[in-house]
Amino acid sequence: MDGTGSQPSDRLPRRVHLGYALGSLVTGAFGTVPGLLLLPYLTDTLGVAAGAAALLVLLPKAWDVLVNPVAGRISDRTRSRWGARRPYLLGGGLALAVLFAAIFAAPFGAGPAAGAYVAVAFLATATAFAFFQVPYVAMPAELTGDPAERTRLMSWRIAVLALAILVAGAVAPAVVTAGGDGVPGHRWMGLFVAALIVAGAVGAFLGTRSTPTGTVGESEPSLRAQLAVAGRNRPFRALLVCFVMQSAGVATVLAAVSYFAGQVLRAPETGPTLLFACFVGPALLVMPLWTRVGARVGKRAALVVASLLFAAGALALVAAPALPATGVYAVVAVIGVGYAGQQVFALAMLPDCIAYDTARTGRRQAGVFTGLWTAGETFGLALGPGIYGLVLQLSGYVSSSTGVAADQPAGARLGVLLGFTILPALLVAVPVLLLRAYTLTPAQLAAGPRRQPAATAGA
Repeated sequence: MDGTGSQPSDRLPRRVHLGYALGSLVTGAFGTVPGLLLLPYLTDTLGVAAGAAALLVLLPKAWDVLVNPVAGRISDRTRSRWGARRPYLLGGGLALAVLFAAIFAAPFGAGPAAGAYVAVAFLATATAFAFFQVPYVAMPAELTGDPAERTRLMSWRIAVLALAILVAGAVAPAVVTAGGDGVPGHRWMGLFVAALIVAGAVGAFLGTRSTPTGTVGESEPSLRAQLAVAGRNRPFRALLVCFVMQSAGVATVLAAVSYFAGQVLRAPETGPTLLFACFVGPALLVMPLWTRVGARVGKRAALVVASLLFAAGALALVAAPALPATGVYAVVAVIGVGYAGQQVFALAMLPDCIAYDTARTGRRQAGVFTGLWTAGETFGLALGPGIYGLVLQLSGYVSSSTGVAADQPAGARLGVLLGFTILPALLVAVPVLLLRAYTLTPAQLAAGPRRQPAATAGA
C-alpha cells in the first residue's frame, strides 16, 4: 500500500470516474454564472449603482481566499464512515444550491436593501462553495495512488467541466429571458442553476461511494506558512501571479458580456448566449491542437502565444461598433481559442512547479500549492467583475430597477466597449512578462534532485 488507501496498480471503476466528474457541474456552474450575470442583475434589475455593485460582487468572492484554507484544514481533520471528503460533497453541495437560488430571490425588491441582501446571500454561498470545492479538489490523491489512474480521473473531470461551463453560461441568460427578464426571470435562472448544482453534488457523492477513503497527509498549519512555502518557489510564484491577473482578465470578459450585447451589439436577448458560446465553445474543439503546439514549442512559449492571441482578439473588438454581428462573434471565437490555450498551459505548468519543489526540498506539499492556486484563481475571478463595475461607474453608467437596461450616455457606452476590449487585453497580455522568471525546463525536471543545487541558486 502507498498510504493513500489503494494499490498503485488498482484501477477505479468507470462509475467512480463518472461520479467524481459530475462534481464539475457544481464548480462549473458556480464558477461561471455569478461572473456572467450577477453584476448586470444588480445594476439593471435591482437598481444598484455600478460602483457599489462592483464591491458587492468582489468582496464575497474574495472572502473565499481566506476561507479556502480553513475548509481544507477542517476536512483534513474530519473522520466519518464516509471518509474525510465525501460528507462535504453532499452537505456543502446542497447548501450551495439552496443559497445560490436565494441570491436571486429578491425578497426586498430593488434599491439599497436589495443590494445588501444579495451581498449577504452571496457571501454565504461563497462559504458553502469553499466547503464543497476544497475537499472535492483534494479527493483524487486519496482515491488512488496510481498517477495514470489520477490522470484518467482528471480527464473525465475536465470534460464534464467544459460541458458544464458551456451549458450553465449559455443557458442561464436564456432562462432569464424565457422567464420574463427582471426579477422573475432571475428567480427561474437561480432555480435552474441550483438544480445543476444538486445533480452534481448528489452524483459525486453517490458515484464515489465504496471507494477508498485514503489517508489524509499533513498540511501546513496556517495561511502564512503556506505563503512561505510558495514564496521560496520562484517559478510557482511567477506562474501564480500571472494566472491570477489573467483570471481577472477572463472574468472581466464574462462580466461584460451582457453589457456588450445590449449596448454595443443591440442584442440584449440573444447576444449574451451567442457571445458566451463563441467564447467557451472553441475550448471543446482546439484542446488537441494546443497540445501539439505545447509539445513542439514548450509549455511556457505556448502559454505566451495563447495569451497574445487572446489579447489581439480583444483589441480587435475595439472596432466592434463598425463590424457586422457575425464578424464580432468570429473575433470572440478567436479570443476563445486563446483562452483555451491559456487555461491548458497554465494548469499544465502547475504540476511542474510542484515536482520542482518536491525535488528541491524533499517534501511532498502538493496540497499547499493547489490550495494557494485555487485561492488565487478565486480572487482573480472576483477581481474582474469588480474592476469592470468600477469602469462602468467612472464612465457614467445609469442603473435601472426595471429589469431592462436604461438608455446610456455615450460615455457609458464607451466604458462598456473599453471594458470588454482594452481592459482584458492588458490583464492577459502584460502578465506574460512575469514568465521570464519561470525557468523550469523538461530536462531540469527530469534530472531531479541531482540538478537542484543550481536550480535553487537561480530561484
